[in-house]
Formats: sequence, structure tokens, C-alpha cells
Amino acid sequence: MLRRTLKFSSSLFRMVLMQPRPTAEAAKMIVPMARGLQFGSSARVGGKLPTETIKSETNPLRKYFDDHSEGHGIWKWLHYFDIYHRHFQSFIGRDVHMMEIGIYSGGSLPMWREYFGKHCRIYGVDIEEACEVYRSDQIEILIGDQSDRAFWARVKKTIPRVDILIDDGGHHPEHQVITLEEMLPHLSPGGIYCCEDIHGVPNYFAAFVAGLANQMNGVRPSRLESEIHSIHFYPMMAVIEKRASELVTASEKRGTLWQPFLN
Repeated sequence: MLRRTLKFSSSLFRMVLMQPRPTAEAAKMIVPMARGLQFGSSARVGGKLPTETIKSETNPLRKYFDDHSEGHGIWKWLHYFDIYHRHFQSFIGRDVHMMEIGIYSGGSLPMWREYFGKHCRIYGVDIEEACEVYRSDQIEILIGDQSDRAFWARVKKTIPRVDILIDDGGHHPEHQVITLEEMLPHLSPGGIYCCEDIHGVPNYFAAFVAGLANQMNGVRPSRLESEIHSIHFYPMMAVIEKRASELVTASEKRGTLWQPFLN
């Protein structure tokens, strides 16, 4: 456990040093994040839970996956389907523009088309030129390297709107960071950014997203808080939801009887 904690601290320290202007505030995050790693690895935070059963009749994505026994392959962790449906269901039947990075055998692209409906537009991104064969009605294929900022600059010029983005691409943390930096600002208001397969402890990309989450706690709303609605961490996945409307923050009191604890 000590070796793991030291490795995590070392990873965060390198992360701080790599910043253009490392700050004392950033360095202070190393100790509590390492402490959280230790707590999460050694402590029980609750009792034994019953085995979860995902009913496919209540989750159309899971039903599609369970019924898919032939044709182009779909490879997903099963607990992802609950996360997808939780964040994506409000887009069903709408004019939604959705992008998935990492096509592989092509099976997930028609799954998204079936889930969102006839008004959706799907963009598949992959580094392998062979994935061009998956282009079809409502599905556009883009070939490029997700670690190449010039590629994303071209994408943003040709595709002015992205409502949902799923990063299931190269799974390299630095590539995930570059993709997030380039495409999160391009995401529509109310849009959703989802990064899959955040594997390994410690994980550079998870620490990067945790840094974003930490910036959302200012009493005076920052630009990040005004644009990001929420950040969610799940096992091996992170989801960022952008705001659909302006953030209004106010701390108000109601009532007439107050304890004299605070003046």
C-alpha cells in the first residue's frame, strides 16, 4: 500500500512540474489525493450490497447489446450501459449529433443510431483507415489520430456541432487529455462528454479530471463553473455535463428563528 501511495504522489508531483506555471496550490493537492487513494484502497465505506441485475427491458442500450449475437462486434463493459442511459436518455428522439472515438469492429455505431432515433447524426472517429467501411446513412466516418491537435482543429471546422462525445479510442491518458482539452470547449451547451476505460491506479487522466472538479468549488463562480454543470466519476469512466443555461449562484436565508452559533 505504501509503495502504491508513493507512486501516486510521484505521478502527481510530475504532473505539477509539467504545468507552465506550477503553483503552491497545485502542489498542496498531492497529499490529500494520496490520502484519498489510501482510504479508498483500505477502508470499507459500506456494508455488503446485493448483486445488481440490469433489466434490459428498462434500458434499450442493454437490450440492444444483449440481443446482438451476430454482425459487427460491440465490446463494452456491462456496467457502462446504466451510465449511458442515465446521461443520454434525454436526447432520445432529438436532433442529436453524437461522436464516438474508437470504432474497432463498428458494432456500436448502429447501436447509437437505434438508441437515439432517426433524427440523430453519428460521427465515428478512428486512426485505422479500414474503418471507412462503416460509413452509412446517418453515420459519418473520420480518420485521424486523437493525439493530433491539428486533426481536431480540422474536425471542429467541418463539424460545427457535437452534443455527445464518447472517448473509447486509444486509452492512453495523454491522448485522452488532449482530446478533452480540444473538444470539451467545442461541445454544445447541455452536451455530455464521456471518457471510457480509465484503467489503472494511479491514472493520469483521472487526476486531470479531478483537477477540473476542484476548480468548481469557488464561492465566486469561475468560467469553468459557468460552463460545466457537473463532473461524474464512475468505475473506469468519467462523465462531464455542460450547462444548458447560465449559472445563477446565490446564498439566501429563509425563516425568522436562528441559533446564535454564527454571527
